[in-house]
Amino acid sequence: MQTFGKALVFVALAGAAGAEDIGDAERGAKVFHQCTSCHQIGYGAEHRVGPHLNGIFGRVAAAFTEEYKYSKGLRREGENGLVWDLRTLDAYIENPKALVSGTRMNIRGIKDAQARADLLAYMRSFSESPANIPEAEPTGVPREVELAPEILAIVGDPEYGEYLASECSSCHQASGGDDGIPAITQWPEEDFVVAMHAYKRKIRPHPVMQMMAGRLSDEEIAALAAYFKNLE
Repeated sequence: MQTFGKALVFVALAGAAGAEDIGDAERGAKVFHQCTSCHQIGYGAEHRVGPHLNGIFGRVAAAFTEEYKYSKGLRREGENGLVWDLRTLDAYIENPKALVSGTRMNIRGIKDAQARADLLAYMRSFSESPANIPEAEPTGVPREVELAPEILAIVGDPEYGEYLASECSSCHQASGGDDGIPAITQWPEEDFVVAMHAYKRKIRPHPVMQMMAGRLSDEEIAALAAYFKNLE
């Protein structure tokens, strides 16, 4: 697999070129809705299932190793000098696993070149001067369900979660890999809990997951979240 050195910087990113030179940032904000189940961007953005994307342009892959646990594949490519620029980001978004084998990026990729250009224009607007991003709510869409604080406060038992996880592991690979089925290892517990309750309330539209989540109590969901969060 080809890796990219730190010297690889796409010419379009040099100078004062604006995001409009890549694509339409307003359309890109709509494309970004496909990313919000894992990533945040904008003021107040935090690492969630995936790392936040502020300042992504010009950043070495797996740059936040002190704050976020990356896949081995991304850590390897970061050590080999992969830098996120217009060309590498476009390739990664088009087909994540073709650029970085072993990535936990769960989407198959965005094949439409114009949609990728618009998305990159939107992301670029949060990279030019990250410290100067206007104070506003994070760009991510609101959570699918608002859960009572007492549900979010449940401390899950990871050993019980391991016992319950046998049904999950029949589809989701414990290794964090995937074969068309998203990986759920090392998800933040709150994100896992919210996602499961969204299936339970039939807000997320997957009949098998709706059925599975519908059989789980709040305590069982918390236990699964605790188990998968720390699963290596």
